[in-house]
Amino acid sequence: MTPQRVQEYLLVPPGDPLKPQSKNRTRPSPSAKQAYFNETRVLIPDIESHGFSFRKLWAFTGPGFLMSIAYLDPGNIESDLQSGTTAMYKLLWVLLSATVLGLVMQRLAARLGVVTGLHLAEMCYRQYKLFPRIFVWLMMEIAIIGSDMQEVIGTAIALYLLSNKLIPLWMGVLITIFDTFTFLLLDKYGLRKLEFFFGLLITVMAVSFGYEFVVVGPEVSQVLKGMVIPWCSDCDSSAFLQAVGIIGAVIMPHNLYLHSGLVKSREIDRSQKAKVKEANYYYFIESSVALFISFLINVAVVSVFAHGLFGKTNQDVFNICTANHFDHNNIFPNNTSPIEVDIYKGGVFLGCQFGAIAMYIWAIGILAAGQSSTMTGCYAGQFAMEGFLNLQWTRWKRVAFTRLVAILPTFCIAYYSNIDHLSNMNDILNAVMSLQLPFAIIPVVAFTSNSHIMGDFVNGIATIIVALLLSAVIIIINLYFVIHTIINTSWELSIIFLVCIGIYTVIYLMMCFYLLIHLTFSINGDSSTLHNNRLAKFLVGTKIVTEYIHSSETVSVR
Repeated sequence: MTPQRVQEYLLVPPGDPLKPQSKNRTRPSPSAKQAYFNETRVLIPDIESHGFSFRKLWAFTGPGFLMSIAYLDPGNIESDLQSGTTAMYKLLWVLLSATVLGLVMQRLAARLGVVTGLHLAEMCYRQYKLFPRIFVWLMMEIAIIGSDMQEVIGTAIALYLLSNKLIPLWMGVLITIFDTFTFLLLDKYGLRKLEFFFGLLITVMAVSFGYEFVVVGPEVSQVLKGMVIPWCSDCDSSAFLQAVGIIGAVIMPHNLYLHSGLVKSREIDRSQKAKVKEANYYYFIESSVALFISFLINVAVVSVFAHGLFGKTNQDVFNICTANHFDHNNIFPNNTSPIEVDIYKGGVFLGCQFGAIAMYIWAIGILAAGQSSTMTGCYAGQFAMEGFLNLQWTRWKRVAFTRLVAILPTFCIAYYSNIDHLSNMNDILNAVMSLQLPFAIIPVVAFTSNSHIMGDFVNGIATIIVALLLSAVIIIINLYFVIHTIINTSWELSIIFLVCIGIYTVIYLMMCFYLLIHLTFSINGDSSTLHNNRLAKFLVGTKIVTEYIHSSETVSVR
């Protein structure tokens, strides 16, 4: 019979509560019963084909599109329109580069889930010591909450526009609670139905923002030029900051955890190397198509506002609204300051310039973006809690908990703030999520570069170098964005707050250092010199133990 490799993962800390499972285990553990995709998976058709198969691609289609929704959430849409307003088409090449970088990292996350059958959070549970693991989990929860707040705010603003201000922001936030029930209902009726629903929402976004592109009519030649020329002539510091913001908005830390978990939804025979290779192949194609579609939608948004608002002042837009007798004109002050726009003001401008129908279609697109991204955020929250904590809560409790954690602070802010304050939170939330990026990128590079975890599918030297360089670039850019945001935020900081920030900074840097050490040991797998080092044993634990059994035996590697 074909041997199957069973792995007790490299660098498991001594004293970790996880113990090797019995080779003849036939009943899943309690936590396995609660895990997503353990009870039912999508079957892959067994077609004897040496070439490409559309039937197999269709069977693998789903996880990549759910992952791509994070590239289309309200935070990204706002970053797009601000990019077009600030630098016209000159930053489209940054958007393209960020999407390609995102595809590289998402591919690594998907390969981890396909090859090992464990998602990124589950692997962190097995690889990291207790304190670093809990810290990384908390950082991911903060990233998920920050992203969810953006999505809830986007949904509330969309309802505010669609109802012509009849639904106040705080009520719009409360309405998003029903997303939880929608998610649970669709999830109950099957994964494919849920994936179809997400596909429908992506279609709504494509039609909505595509309609705006056609109505506004930007110059296609200028759009293409902005994609291929990696330069921004005559751009000021605000355009540079906007470029940084694009990368910060596109590469989301929790999305790597999400994608590595979603690929577990397909039935893959890991005892056959050819089947694993096939899954990696089709998942890469599907992810590429999904991110290409998301890129086109983002380009449409950038182009609409590049053509419509670049170089305009508040007075210019005020005059347009007044001339067309549009009743939202009071949100633009009658002065000569450069226009500053968000998803709310962007919708109002479209209504002033192109009629109310343009504003309502814009709001429908934002509503679809908010609804879809909040539900994928639910998935990300489940994977994080299930993996990092080995949590045995029932599914509805985990969904309700992660949803309420984001809803409560957002409701308080919406109730006591106006529309401007709520819209301006986008930069702060992007900065918060950017801080968490090392705790997703470093682990996924470390685990996929570990030969004991990935076997024959381990990253090659070229992939490791490229992944490390991309990771360093992304992290440095995002940290710059965070620092700039903090420096330019007009907060009155107390001594106690500064002390807390200082303590957090020290812990944050220590955890980054720990992850980098772990990354070094993962890449150098069998180096006895490294693993016999006392510091190594203290920080990351013991070496791997590998054993082989026959594929006919049922094994739970948890």
